[in-house]
Amino acid sequence: MTRILAYRFSAFGDVAMTVPVFREFLEQNPDVEIVMVSRKNFEPLFAGIPNVTFKGIDLDDYKGFFGLRRLANELIREFNPDFIANLHDVIRTKVLDKIYVRKGLKVFKIDKGKEEKENLTNVWNLNKVQLKKTDERYADVFRAMGFKVELSQKLRPQPGPKSGIGFAPFAQHKGKMLPLEKSFELARVLANKHTIYFFGGGKKETETLENWEAKIPNTKSLSGKLSLTEELEKIGQLELMISMDSANMHLASLVGTRCISIWGATHPYAGFLGFGQSEDDVIQVKDLTCRPCSVFGDKECYRGDWACLEEFDIQKVIAKI
Repeated sequence: MTRILAYRFSAFGDVAMTVPVFREFLEQNPDVEIVMVSRKNFEPLFAGIPNVTFKGIDLDDYKGFFGLRRLANELIREFNPDFIANLHDVIRTKVLDKIYVRKGLKVFKIDKGKEEKENLTNVWNLNKVQLKKTDERYADVFRAMGFKVELSQKLRPQPGPKSGIGFAPFAQHKGKMLPLEKSFELARVLANKHTIYFFGGGKKETETLENWEAKIPNTKSLSGKLSLTEELEKIGQLELMISMDSANMHLASLVGTRCISIWGATHPYAGFLGFGQSEDDVIQVKDLTCRPCSVFGDKECYRGDWACLEEFDIQKVIAKI
């Protein structure tokens, strides 16, 4: 059995995108096991995948070079890996890579396509093209080790009856998020025909969504009420998910639920469309040459008017359902 030690410590959605890649890679290579090292609270994402061992850590316990050296030594002692897969490629993981190379281990790291993405998000570049999908970039790390892996890009719906529509109106950055009055109106219209379940997290989001629940009949806020395991289970029972370009789109992919995704400053061209999700279910303002101006939605609007979000027509979402 070949053992691969993989690590990615970043944002929730980025880590979630590794899951379907691991699942299909390990199905095609049953004599391989992956030890995934990431933040402790991400563990439920990897539950039930054969040949995956999750090692949750608290990064505050391993600060600085000496902390990372201690982490590297602990992981070698515990798992004795054959290969290292750096699925993150930031300063912290570059340090781990160097430590493992010195110990004679073979290290393979993701090519995030940084220059391509900088070119894609240059507002003066009018020749926007689809870049390699992030899940394929993850798969390339395993291909570089000599393994074969073909990603199906097909959803695997959970068994059982489906009912209701999930709606996650929030995102980490303003550039990814519809104005709340548009999201409220979208929920109000959809609730005339469907039960709508609101997803969010944190005190402010929970307060907003509970307020919406009180104002819109046939809606229910689940914000702050579910563990990650319960949230995945609920999304798997939905007919459909509606999400910004955010982690909820990737959670829908993990449980095989179709997701209509809303994109503002960001764009599927950067490679972050959910695994198995259809490009037909991507809703965006198409005639803005400045899009995408950001890979993560974390930049201020170049024009100053957030046209990609303010001009967004919620009827396009309604028409897809």
